Amino acid sequence: MDSIPIDSTDAPINLWWQRDDLSFHHDRLFLGQCDLSELASKVGTPAYVIRAPRVLEKLNSLHSAFDKAGLDHRIFYAIKANRSPKLLTYLASQGLCGADVCSPAELIQALSCGFPEEDISFTGTSLSSQDINTLAKFDRLRINLDSLSALERMGQASPGREIGIRVNPDIGIGYTGNEMLQYSGIEATKFGIYLDRLPEAIALAKKYDLKIVRVHFHAGCGYLNRELNQLADVIAASKAFTEALPDLRELNIGGGLGVPHTKDDTLLNLDRWAEVLADAFSGSKLKIAVEPGDFLIKDAGILLTEVTYIEQRKDIEFVGLNAGFNLAMEPAFYGLPCEPVPTYLSRNETRNFTLVGNVNEALDKWAVNHPLPAPEEGDVIALINAGGYASSMRSDHCLRGDVKEVLLLK
Repeated sequence: MDSIPIDSTDAPINLWWQRDDLSFHHDRLFLGQCDLSELASKVGTPAYVIRAPRVLEKLNSLHSAFDKAGLDHRIFYAIKANRSPKLLTYLASQGLCGADVCSPAELIQALSCGFPEEDISFTGTSLSSQDINTLAKFDRLRINLDSLSALERMGQASPGREIGIRVNPDIGIGYTGNEMLQYSGIEATKFGIYLDRLPEAIALAKKYDLKIVRVHFHAGCGYLNRELNQLADVIAASKAFTEALPDLRELNIGGGLGVPHTKDDTLLNLDRWAEVLADAFSGSKLKIAVEPGDFLIKDAGILLTEVTYIEQRKDIEFVGLNAGFNLAMEPAFYGLPCEPVPTYLSRNETRNFTLVGNVNEALDKWAVNHPLPAPEEGDVIALINAGGYASSMRSDHCLRGDVKEVLLLK
């Protein structure tokens, strides 16, 4: 790219999200080397677009932060964030991460896309007998069991194997303290074995000659720098589990690393993040594993949409898009925005609009009172931060699930 990105001070809208590989050049929005307006005219909309090099950049930044902190580590990409076979095959070929899966079907998906069995970590919940019988066949799978029931049944199906246990540290963490994004906390949750039940878990493992070599926990999603003190508290709480397990070799802290969603957010400082881990576990000889999903994929992807109408209703100007919340559920379900950005930065008057989708539900809103240069029908709008939990959670509600997928390699 030989043109200069638009200076934020000259733009008619706030470009807080702009970076080297996502920016305007000559008023046209580019993701990497791809002109998104041009791409939309060729493949159609709606369309998910993922830039693979962005994912690798973030993987390398994680490895670098771990190395600076002197921590032995493993990274497993959480495929529930985006399980596109194109993406998974690409990541498997790079050798920079394993795969984190949470169901037998995800396990088969990861294997079919090239991840070796020994590089796959499984942590699921509410496992059925059929789930357990399937998982027991994979003796090189790094399995973490999150209930006493699952521990008992895995012992019966596969005695003598090495396992991990998922624990509940009883402390939550999440983007802006959002309770819907926390997996543990004040109220009891379905995730993991609490400390008061740990003796029973140890007894079950001994009963079936299972060796507990890993502790896994996942306390919440989307945390940034402001939540790092909470992360330190979660890690401190995990020590009560690790100190009770003499055969432990690995601590898996799950995922949850976040990305900025609004102009008020800042990028997660990975060096500070790794220091929190090092302060707790440097010298412990434990390998630290992490399972980022959103952090790796969310800001690498956008959802291309098209303006279907502009219409005033009472005192609100509505802009309709040909994509609904069924294609990216997080804004409606969790309040995590996918900010609308024009793919062509016109010099039309900038006004505030409410952008809505094409699903016949009242919660189908992309943004309220959102500033945009006045759009026209047929304009292409990019919804940023749509790389994670968009395509993987999409539904065919109102039969509006038809969408293209594009993986960019540059």
